[in-house]
Amino acid sequence: MSKLITLKADIRDIVGKKVAKFRKENKVPAVMYGNKIASENLWVNDLDFSRVYSKAGESALIELEVGKKKLNVLIHELQHDHRSGKVSHVDFFQVNMKEEVETEIPLEFVGESAAVKAHGGVLIKNMDAVLVKCLPANLPEKFVIDLSQLATFEAHITVADLKTSEEVEILLEAETVIALVAAPRTEAEMDKLDQKVEEDVTKVAGVVKEVAPTEESKK
Repeated sequence: MSKLITLKADIRDIVGKKVAKFRKENKVPAVMYGNKIASENLWVNDLDFSRVYSKAGESALIELEVGKKKLNVLIHELQHDHRSGKVSHVDFFQVNMKEEVETEIPLEFVGESAAVKAHGGVLIKNMDAVLVKCLPANLPEKFVIDLSQLATFEAHITVADLKTSEEVEILLEAETVIALVAAPRTEAEMDKLDQKVEEDVTKVAGVVKEVAPTEESKK
């Protein structure tokens, strides 16, 4: 296991609406909980947490320093202020290094598809993370998806193509499609689609399709 990202936290005895004024001092309220442990209220520094979150996300282990204790945690849930967009509360989940955990691992898409670049296809990504199960020490940081594998419209990247160790179980069917390239619509398909849209509009209550006047109707 690579060296853990560390984050300092302080015990918090302020709860409820009183925490609001402390947010102005760059303190973010947090709670830590886990299997068979009592929850604990904490403070983390806003800037320090942002730095750690940019590296760890919600899938990498963090070493949380609370006083003299060093605890292995995952970022379990975030809340954001609806006005500023800043993190307003953090949930940390303390893991048992001897017990398996389930968490989502992000997908990083790299490279370029020839089916898109040369043939005008449309890249379709069906997911941006996959759920895995393993011991905390074996959690992968991310899965890298090479889009250059999508050279034709028939090619697909599936869960079976993910490279991982035997210690990591991916909780999705192997044939689940992660990414593919759809062929561009032909002119005939576009014309048919336009006709369908026009037909659907005339079916809406109160909408009457305009018809060019005939010589008979002009009389």
